[in-house]
Amino acid sequence: MCVKLDLKDFEYDELTDYIVGLGEKKFRAEQIFSWLLKGAVSYDEMSNIAKETREKLKRDTYVSTLRIREKYVSRLDGTVKYLFELPDKNCIESVVMEYHHGLTICISSQVGCRMGCRFCASTIGGLYRDLTAGEILNQVIFAQKDIGKRISNIVLMGIGEPLDNFENVIKFLHNVNHEKGLNIGYRHITLSSCGIVPKIYELAKYDLPITLTVSLHAPNDSVRDTIMPVNHKYKIGELIKACRHYLNATGRRISFEYSLIRGVNDSVEAAKELAELIRPVHGHVNLIPVNKVEEREYQKGTREEIRKFCDTLTALGINATVRRELGADISASCGQLRKKVL
Repeated sequence: MCVKLDLKDFEYDELTDYIVGLGEKKFRAEQIFSWLLKGAVSYDEMSNIAKETREKLKRDTYVSTLRIREKYVSRLDGTVKYLFELPDKNCIESVVMEYHHGLTICISSQVGCRMGCRFCASTIGGLYRDLTAGEILNQVIFAQKDIGKRISNIVLMGIGEPLDNFENVIKFLHNVNHEKGLNIGYRHITLSSCGIVPKIYELAKYDLPITLTVSLHAPNDSVRDTIMPVNHKYKIGELIKACRHYLNATGRRISFEYSLIRGVNDSVEAAKELAELIRPVHGHVNLIPVNKVEEREYQKGTREEIRKFCDTLTALGINATVRRELGADISASCGQLRKKVL
């Protein structure tokens, strides 16, 4: 039995080699690549491609798609949340947010997640499978097609751990950045990781000018052990060492995400410890009041408590901001909508 290939899983050069291997001219690859990135759902839409060529492609390849299973638009700020259904009936989430600098999409990299962070809805139920490079790309393509506006910024911060699906994520980054495709600049792309140390070193070798954000969420191992199982394998000291290597190798400053959980990691003492921990990395801290997850007991602090934590960091010379909450009325934080459907 022949297993068909999704053309959206090919990088541009791979696609060119494949098309030439079919006996076609190289320029056909550019035409086909353009159709794929425009959101073509079948070869029959590719009107400038000869029927004979399309029939060749149909024999061994296909064009992957996503179906919008549910869509919600926030009445508060216009944030759009998608529950996308994959061909195998699994579901993933993507969120489109509008900022002064344009539209940003937060996308998923896996169906579920194996990392098990205690405060995150995405990990409930564990990992089902990785997304292919094409499935990651489709979230950008089909959200942009539905909204009818250009998406200019991407955040890999949805369901899944991007560095746990390393090869497919790298392929996606190459394709979404390609000048003949969506041409979204690397500097407009953020990748968020809970800290798989070996993959941070590997990512540094690619020297992509993306923004790496590390989900830290604790100032020491004793706290991080209780809320992030990944810390049992890669301790904070190892993680910070990897971050320093990444900074030195790429020249790109790292950001740190820190979910503020009342009574767990939000004390003034924790802020002081956090400042000492990340000072050598010169990183920015993005403070996130923890989202409510029904299966968890964690709560966010008061505005005063959150402000006090942020002010403590700032007074100690750490660049820190509190993330603006978007889409609060549509459960826009990752994993919640998929969990309800499951």
